[in-house]
Amino acid sequence: MTELLVEVDDLTVEFPVGAPGEHPRAVDGVSFTLEAGRALGIVGESGSGKSTVAAALLGLHRGTGARLGGTVRVGGTDVAAASGAELRRLRGGTAAMVFQDPLSSLDPYHAIGDQIAEVHRIHADVSRRAARARAVEVLERVGIPDAVRRARARPHEFSGGMRQRALIAMALACEPRLLIADEPTTALDVTVQAQILDLLHELREERGLGLLLVTHDVGVAAESVEELLVMRGGHVVERGAVGSVLSTPADPYTRALLASVPRLDGPVSVAGSGAVSWGSAPDPAPQTPAGLDVPVVEAFSLRREFGRGKRRVDAVAGVSLAVSAGETLGIVGESGSGKSTLGRMLVGLLDPSSGQVRHEGVEVRGIARGAQMVFQDPVSSLNPRRSIGESIADPLRAAGERDRAGVRARVEELLLRVGLEAGHYDRYPHEFSGGQRQRVGIARALAPRPRLIVCDEPVSALDVTTQAQVTALLAELQRELGIALVFIAHDLAVVRQVSDRVAVMYAGQVVEEGPVDEVYDRPAHTYTRQLLAAVPALDPELAERRRSSRREVFAETA
Repeated sequence: MTELLVEVDDLTVEFPVGAPGEHPRAVDGVSFTLEAGRALGIVGESGSGKSTVAAALLGLHRGTGARLGGTVRVGGTDVAAASGAELRRLRGGTAAMVFQDPLSSLDPYHAIGDQIAEVHRIHADVSRRAARARAVEVLERVGIPDAVRRARARPHEFSGGMRQRALIAMALACEPRLLIADEPTTALDVTVQAQILDLLHELREERGLGLLLVTHDVGVAAESVEELLVMRGGHVVERGAVGSVLSTPADPYTRALLASVPRLDGPVSVAGSGAVSWGSAPDPAPQTPAGLDVPVVEAFSLRREFGRGKRRVDAVAGVSLAVSAGETLGIVGESGSGKSTLGRMLVGLLDPSSGQVRHEGVEVRGIARGAQMVFQDPVSSLNPRRSIGESIADPLRAAGERDRAGVRARVEELLLRVGLEAGHYDRYPHEFSGGQRQRVGIARALAPRPRLIVCDEPVSALDVTTQAQVTALLAELQRELGIALVFIAHDLAVVRQVSDRVAVMYAGQVVEEGPVDEVYDRPAHTYTRQLLAAVPALDPELAERRRSSRREVFAETA
């Protein structure tokens, strides 16, 4: 009989918030089991309770004031009744957790190898030398090249994907039987995401690990698990085999969740229908399509260098473009491809090392008055000590608007326009959800009535339903206001949904461009095909075929 690795029965979790004595339930009556060697995915939107359930498996709510009911058993240990020593043996020894943000999970002052070795010594009676050797061993297993040398590196010296591999190595150090992965690929681009998911799959096959995967990305779950548990508002609304849940969902919420997932083969819903011209030759002049006015933004042979001498890097290497009013240009590429640097040059936040940016035919240097930017992380782009109304008003005041009543009226109008309330003017960023904060960022970008908005990863940190709402809002605003929109993202499915044309960037250059349907359906460049092949599929059988194909490619190039 197969061992039950996880047994959760009628789990409830209440957090003390609001008035004294109030303990609203974040998790309400959740039950499930997980057998050794099997994989279960928990999916749902932000606030559904999925991460709270994962934390309960390791007793991470102990000492927080949370009230837990029901029973949780992991590897035969009753988590609620376990002593401190038993919990320490459980965490790392029986089960280990991989968190979403490796930067906040790793100590910036200590070498990666030392941190892994420390975890191993806590759970195993071994010497420092043996612990360091174990650290190198697990780093090699998760695909860190030159592991002996890289074990001495600090977290900031690793890329995002390498840091996530290091966290997985740390989790593997004590050979746990259960791996709990809480949003392990959210901040990664599609190719690195595929590599991490393939690694988790290989580890399961090699070691018989049980996997509990927590994610808001249904495609990621489809690639990785056998069973799916869908949560909403602290409750389980559906559970079943992943193929069955994805193909014939029984609950209306599951159907709505799946309908919100952007797909490569889905219908394209864009605002504009014009053309965007691209090129990457040394000195091309972008061509304005016949019958259209002067483009809102043009770039001529843009180049941006960082560093000097041997350390010099061409972040953008000779890119030219033109975007007209009412058009959406999608820019895709992996981290480090130069897409965000290009976007910042288009609005004047960065000056090009060479080349030229024109707005409506006029060369601009420095910040362009007719351009605004929407950033990936609204939390870091909003002042936590100022109301969101005051933050939205900043561009108006910077433009010389001094009528306080007029400024407030304009901000309240914008709040309503982006789906918030006029009364939200005096609230602060922490009082809003992630999707609401991104709407605030869009309202602030709209405040000075720009002709161009550059969106840099505006939905990458949002769950699928909120993503759909934000992208629909951008399309609606573009139709209404005729804005030229540049949409930068690593999520190729989202870019297809919002764009007229798409440009694929690699190593600072545009390697392929064209109408979105043409590039996605008939990609000409090898790199474009690799990006598209790495996008998670909602079909588990297709996901397995893609995984096998990636293994073959790796074997050929190894």
